[in-house]
Amino acid sequence: MPQRKGFSPMHPGSRPLRIALLAYRGKPHVGGQGVYIRHLAKALVELGHHVEVLGGQPYPVLDERVPLVELPSLDIYNDAFPMRKPRIWELNDWTDVLENVSFWTGNFSEPMAFSWRAYRHLAARPGDFDVVHDNQTLGWGLLAIQNRLDLPVLSTIHHPITVDRRLEIEHAPNKWKEFGKRRWYAFTKMQTQVAKRMNRVMCVSENSKLDISRDHEVPLDRIHVVPVGVDPELFRPVPGVQRIPGRLVTTASADVAMKGLTFLLDAVAKLRTERHVELTIIGRPKEGASLDKLRTLGLEDCVEWVSGVPDERIVELYSEAELAIVPSLYEGFSLPAIEAMCSGVPLVTTTGGALPEVTGTHNETCFQVPPGDADALARQIGQALDHPEVSARVGEAGRQRVIDNWSWHHTAVATVEQYRQLLEDHRPR
Repeated sequence: MPQRKGFSPMHPGSRPLRIALLAYRGKPHVGGQGVYIRHLAKALVELGHHVEVLGGQPYPVLDERVPLVELPSLDIYNDAFPMRKPRIWELNDWTDVLENVSFWTGNFSEPMAFSWRAYRHLAARPGDFDVVHDNQTLGWGLLAIQNRLDLPVLSTIHHPITVDRRLEIEHAPNKWKEFGKRRWYAFTKMQTQVAKRMNRVMCVSENSKLDISRDHEVPLDRIHVVPVGVDPELFRPVPGVQRIPGRLVTTASADVAMKGLTFLLDAVAKLRTERHVELTIIGRPKEGASLDKLRTLGLEDCVEWVSGVPDERIVELYSEAELAIVPSLYEGFSLPAIEAMCSGVPLVTTTGGALPEVTGTHNETCFQVPPGDADALARQIGQALDHPEVSARVGEAGRQRVIDNWSWHHTAVATVEQYRQLLEDHRPR
């Protein structure tokens, strides 16, 4: 095999690594992908490695030590004009044509098109990177990076998007909507074909590992669990900030059935008949099932949406709330859960997916209810509000659980171990 430019013949465990971190989209403050990319890249640099992020819109916000290589898409799914139709003069090359054609079939086209843009960029920079780390793109271009460019590729899969597909189809209100969801999620077939051909896959929980193996047909011995982290110096109780009676807080990065926001709105409506409650949603309101539910229930006067704010304000929102809520039907891990727990606010969560693995034991480190049960959620929120001394104890124990188990430093160290093993396996014998 020809020697790659700049490649050191030393053992891969004996030198800093040059890492290309791929992020086909990376919302800065809400949505797990942007948070993961930002904090992991920063922690890897602090370990002494060189990291460049290859990103698509919306671009991630990164530490000043981490260069961002912008790989612009057609930005079809932007917040201002979602599902816009690109004009012919916007199609500047073959990746734009691929993205547009895929979009016109009703498919979510970003991952596939971004993967080919990443391949083209890396092909023009031979020898610049030791390892390529993909964050759940799983597009065809990754196979070309791995096989044509002979670059070691590690793929992080937080959870298989096939789970989102099943839940969205299950909760579609009619056959036409169901058809649209099937077309939209057609890209998951590509992701399965790519995932099962990756030499090494990293995931964030044991629950997610089993789901990835089942849905994407990846052998279990190729999947390695590295949990995500949190910054306990940032996410902590804010001195001087008082909890507001009846205030609840939740995070909603997308209006998809999996996040369970409609069930939380049902629970809030039930609670309002007997007490004062108000809900802060960290996220941007979008037309869809949640806004329809909110209007139907007449909750406009007690629900506030907050978006585009820095982490410091999110931490304040947690300190102002009596309870944080994670109503998800399924989670592969849940950054919002551990961020809330680390902030010291008592957490009411469901038992969907990996949430029990992450949040711990009911009545000790969190309060748990079955997923998709608005009545149980309302009862548990009411009980937690009625027993503030129990909630305070649970909030303190929840913070300690996160401090003991998760930080971005630990995530980065374990990720580098995966890089080293990938490079060891990749070395010519």
